[in-house]
Amino acid sequence: MDETEQDQSAQAGDGQAIYFDGLSNRRQTVTVVLANQLVLRSADNFVSWPYPDIRRVDAPSGILRVSCLSASPLARLEIRDPALASGIVARCSRLDENRLTSGAIARIIGWSLAAAASIVVMVLFVVPFAADRLTPLVPQAMERHLGEAAEVQLQAVFGNKMCRAAAGQAAFAKLVEALRGLAGLDADLAAQVLDTPIPNAFALPGGRFFLLSGLLAKANDPDEIAGVLAHELGHLKHRDNLRQAIHNGGSSFLIGLLFGDITGAGAVIFASRTIVTASYSREAEHDADSFAIEVMHKLGRPAAPMGELMFRVTGKEGDKQPSLLASHPLTEDRLARMRAEDQPPSGPPLLTVEEWSALKGICK
Repeated sequence: MDETEQDQSAQAGDGQAIYFDGLSNRRQTVTVVLANQLVLRSADNFVSWPYPDIRRVDAPSGILRVSCLSASPLARLEIRDPALASGIVARCSRLDENRLTSGAIARIIGWSLAAAASIVVMVLFVVPFAADRLTPLVPQAMERHLGEAAEVQLQAVFGNKMCRAAAGQAAFAKLVEALRGLAGLDADLAAQVLDTPIPNAFALPGGRFFLLSGLLAKANDPDEIAGVLAHELGHLKHRDNLRQAIHNGGSSFLIGLLFGDITGAGAVIFASRTIVTASYSREAEHDADSFAIEVMHKLGRPAAPMGELMFRVTGKEGDKQPSLLASHPLTEDRLARMRAEDQPPSGPPLLTVEEWSALKGICK
């Protein structure tokens, strides 16, 4: 075959295609010449791609889309002409070299599912076990630092809404000090009332806990609030909030890996926030209730009012979710237990009528 015949043979499959240079979003129509290399020509472009460097790229049915290893990584050529596409396929012996086969895809999916399953097992079983073992080993100084980090999140959630009425603060301090002594906690324990309608109370690692005014507004007497505060002191005594932070931090780190947060940066934020909105395990809640009941009995005050306040806030929970799915004991079950273990008052009231009135008005 002479040179003229070779050129005619090479050009038999020539045609037009759409070219993207990978440097701009401009769509160009080019003439494709099947010579010693794949030549792309237009009024302002002349590009040649070696056939061994051309690879197939995913494309809709009826379109051959290719790239070139020696060209810009984003450069693409789209061929809609079946004859031209056939000519290119015939010349590119390594066209599908890097293309995933169905078997390779199945293996990738299988390994991905196995990795996801292992992370789920870690989150559900290994991390809680590790948190239980690590909590007693964490120094108090480190626990205080974690509490400070959580307090930053607290300020982001609630802002600067500390209740500061002098008489109310004095009454609150008296109530907290009576509980702290019998709870066996350090004198550097810090407590604040936050002005927010949310009816709740929570503790932070390192000896800080907060009463929200929404809960104070629903309380009928000091015994109700004292029981709830004693419950939170129980969480501090047992270091439940630190255990929860370790658990949530490890879990969120693993979940971050699952969804692409390879730095784990979200773990610290997530762990800090979940301290503020902590939902402890059934066992931790049961033990904190036991602690509160014991403290109230030592004070000579009834424990049932705590359960009555919680029931007033949440209502009957058994109608909302099956008890087997609940992460904490149902409020009605906790109230029943506190009533069963209740004792009649044998000690003086924790606050006078005037002090209770001042505490109720601490945010005014």
